[in-house]
Amino acid sequence: MKVYLSKRAPNPRRVAWVMAEKGITDVEVIDIDLLQGEHRTEAFLGKVGIGNVPALELDSGTVITESVAVCRYLESLHPDPNLFGTSPEDEAVIEMWTRRAELMLAMPLMLTVRHSHPALAVLEKQSPEIAERNRGAAEKSLRFFDRQLAAHPFIAGDRITMADIVAFIGFDFARMVRFTIPDTTPNLQRWADAMRARPAAAVGV
Repeated sequence: MKVYLSKRAPNPRRVAWVMAEKGITDVEVIDIDLLQGEHRTEAFLGKVGIGNVPALELDSGTVITESVAVCRYLESLHPDPNLFGTSPEDEAVIEMWTRRAELMLAMPLMLTVRHSHPALAVLEKQSPEIAERNRGAAEKSLRFFDRQLAAHPFIAGDRITMADIVAFIGFDFARMVRFTIPDTTPNLQRWADAMRARPAAAVGV
């Protein structure tokens, strides 16, 4: 198998993090330079079908895109440590919190960076209004996650799951625009410190 990633980009970093957590070393990693437009070349589009990373190319020729889908497939091959659930209830809770992390934190923060950091202007036409609106949306969600983390060490419960990976990488990417966790959400800060201390946090940056 081959996986197409891009250093520092948040969605590919999710896959790199999962591979590190699980100790996956039997997948060839190919780095795609987004700023140089390598994801828009005819060769890449002809293989992947869409100008996005990550993309996982199976030995059968099938290509899987979308970061959570790629991570789910890798978990099916490497089930330990479990990141997506061990029972129907566990799976549903993790899916719920992963979706919340995506929609309420990661996506708004990624859009904030994409539409405000000068280095990313080569990727799309930036809009300060989009950046401001999404930054505000992410800020509004912080207390919601802080309340959850007051009762649990991790977002979906007592262990790290895909929900934590999605949320933390969103936060870490937003450091590019000086987005920080405020003092008013200490549980969120405690969780972020714990995530940053994991060895996998150093992968993909």
